[in-house]
Amino acid sequence: MNRNDQEYLVQKIRTQYTEKEHTQLDALRELDAKVKRPANVFSYIFGSVGAIIMGSGMSLVMTDIGSTLGMNSTMAPGISIGLVGLFMAIINYPIYKGILNGRKKKYADQIMELSDKIMGSR
Repeated sequence: MNRNDQEYLVQKIRTQYTEKEHTQLDALRELDAKVKRPANVFSYIFGSVGAIIMGSGMSLVMTDIGSTLGMNSTMAPGISIGLVGLFMAIINYPIYKGILNGRKKKYADQIMELSDKIMGSR
């Protein structure tokens, strides 16, 4: 390993242990994450629950789980449960966009003010 490679590795390791100063760009990134995170978390959880419900309905229709549970006819309940899950999956994106747009409106002034400061300082 030559001298330049060693210096590069030493500098890379040193930067991991030095304290970084908090810049306005870091604040802008944090604010952007604060806007998007609740919509993303809701969307992941709601979509996962919808997929599980839809899969449960499909399982009732396509397998013998219903007979194990003591149900004679599993077609109607399976389709009903599957449709509930499908409906949840369909409305997930519009709800996500609604939450995201509401949070964008709430934080738009702060983000624009901070981004103007950053752009003006260049």
